[in-house]
Amino acid sequence: MHTASIQKSSQRWLPEIGADAGPMYLAISAALARDIETGRLRPGDRLPPQRELADALGIDLGTVTRAYTEARHKGLIEAEGRRGSFVLERGQASVTSIQTSVAPFDLGMNLPPIPANSSFAEDFADTVREVLRGSTAANRMQYQPAGGAPVDRQAGADWLAERGITASEDNVLVTSGAQTALHAIANSVLKPGDAVCTGPFVYPGWLSICRNRGLRIVPLEADAEGIMPESFARACTGDAIRAIYLVPVNENPTTATLPLARREEIVSIARRHDVALIEDDPYSRLDTAEIPSLASLAPERTWHVAGFSKIISPSLRIAYLRAPHVRDALRLAADVHETTIMAPPLNMAVCTQWLRNRTWRKLVDQVRNECLARQEMVRRILPTGTYHAAPEGYHLWIPLGPTANPLEFVSVLQPLGVSLVTSESFSAIGETASRSIRLSIGGSLDQETLERGLNLLDALLNHREGRLSPLV
Repeated sequence: MHTASIQKSSQRWLPEIGADAGPMYLAISAALARDIETGRLRPGDRLPPQRELADALGIDLGTVTRAYTEARHKGLIEAEGRRGSFVLERGQASVTSIQTSVAPFDLGMNLPPIPANSSFAEDFADTVREVLRGSTAANRMQYQPAGGAPVDRQAGADWLAERGITASEDNVLVTSGAQTALHAIANSVLKPGDAVCTGPFVYPGWLSICRNRGLRIVPLEADAEGIMPESFARACTGDAIRAIYLVPVNENPTTATLPLARREEIVSIARRHDVALIEDDPYSRLDTAEIPSLASLAPERTWHVAGFSKIISPSLRIAYLRAPHVRDALRLAADVHETTIMAPPLNMAVCTQWLRNRTWRKLVDQVRNECLARQEMVRRILPTGTYHAAPEGYHLWIPLGPTANPLEFVSVLQPLGVSLVTSESFSAIGETASRSIRLSIGGSLDQETLERGLNLLDALLNHREGRLSPLV
């Protein structure tokens, strides 16, 4: 029997948590389990809205959200979007409890944190139902045109135009993630042997594309603000540079953000030497500074990639690729079709709806607020000057001393589920004397575990008095 058919209400339910030890969210979840077991709550009962329960208990909303999430994981309740949360019949499978039977795992990826008050799951479920009930549902479940249907491409173009980027349905493609878009750019614009400039430390996905394509990587000098324009100018004078790859906001891994003056200098050099600009822009919507993008400064030569995986959820796998000209977009569409056929149609439809009704902005705000809370935790635990971070970002770049062993940090922190990658994975020049680690404070890592990991990191970095931990 489905909970929706019962419609009983238990909105006055308050948990009895006085005798429960441990975190408040676990105490609420335990009280919920007891009340279901004793019959105080019955199958189909609607639980109080999270905000109302938080106000009644005098606690923050995030704690109640975590309690309800824990109860869903245990198969006690099910969330039905805006209708609320309902008690399940004993033995009735919860979609959430089935999904969370998959243990978390670390692929070394930099993932956005899951906000304590995230509405992503409910918003996604509601929008999928809306799409499938609509008049175009049949079309949404079929193969899509190369680069996305016109309505999806236009939605992406409008989204990019909000940042001052000249874009239209004709020169914007929808791809299954940014990596697909970057692969298409490399295949369509560059040929084996072409020279491509990057910073000294680069997103590994781009390094892999360059190596597989047979491109020559020309590393440039960089400082805390990113690539140095004078280094780019020297490279263009001494070599036939075909393109430069940049992550201008919160660069992965260094966290550098290029100031406007440097962007303008790089654009000027690129125009002088006829160099293509490849702008990978996964994080800028989290950043509140809104510095003009390279695509807005030099639309005639910039290939701009932006998506939702790094600012909302990697499960969406939707990115928007803006080409300088219509002829370029047509060439790219053919490459995208040959490699991945199309972006996931339902995800594409959901993202188009969210762009139209502004849900994307709410979800990004939730992620940004979680990032700010986690960065505040970082500032409280790690001494100033021992790491680099963007204010609204979710990774740290941590230089290590000359005697530090990066693998030691990995061995200590990875068992906690903390994603940590050494600088060798990002190096554009192979062996490097500059040893650092990138630590992600996002993903499925909860704040309690993150705090524990940061305290361990602080101990390893700053409180060992020269002693090394034993490694077996």
